Amino acid sequence: MNPQALLDQFLGPQATQNMGDKARNLTQGLSTNPAMAGMAGVAAGGILGLLLGNKKARKAVGNLAGGVVGYGGAAALGALAYRAYQNWQANQAAAAVENLDARAVPALPPAGSNFLPGTAPGRDGKPFELALVKAMVGAAAADGHIGPDEQQRIFSHVAQLPLDADDKAFIFDALKSPPDASAIAGLANGPEQAAELYLASRLALDPSDPKEAAYLRELALGLALPPDLVAHLDTQAAPPTRTAA
Repeated sequence: MNPQALLDQFLGPQATQNMGDKARNLTQGLSTNPAMAGMAGVAAGGILGLLLGNKKARKAVGNLAGGVVGYGGAAALGALAYRAYQNWQANQAAAAVENLDARAVPALPPAGSNFLPGTAPGRDGKPFELALVKAMVGAAAADGHIGPDEQQRIFSHVAQLPLDADDKAFIFDALKSPPDASAIAGLANGPEQAAELYLASRLALDPSDPKEAAYLRELALGLALPPDLVAHLDTQAAPPTRTAA
């Protein structure tokens, strides 16, 4: 099993020509960093888009692909969660966070940081990338829209992806029995992982849906995330603020 490749397939790479020069330069640097190999690119959609369906994909996946980050896969989630955590620790006002330049690429966490999913396993002892995949599956299924027909459509697509048999089996098992908020919360090994699990879930949810909003509240409570940190994480998952030319 290749947990990194699996997570990248969930978020999906987007061609670097669609990024600004700053993001493109950063991802080129990432591709030469052995610790971040395979993470270059912009998070775009991948399997997550299939899980969400057309309407939700436009709202959630589009937000992440719209220039918020200059990285892909685990690096994208790590960078966003790291920025939210830094802002929270600095006690910045919510208004100041909302006015951040949406075109700016968040800084990568420092080497060895638990915001880099490959640094430490989840609480279950397995690679944390797998916990993030489970979080997205559980959140996407929270409104009950992934029925048998939808599952089969996703299974057919996943079967064609360049993933090994173990990776595909992991996805199929998760889809057949999506984890609930309590199970996802139990995978966090420390506050950094808790923040990333919440963020991954938030990207797969439409908080305007009552069922999904309730799932997100239960998850935040289970992860023991302070409300103001949750607000910063929500900001990172929201659409980029449009500024006048």
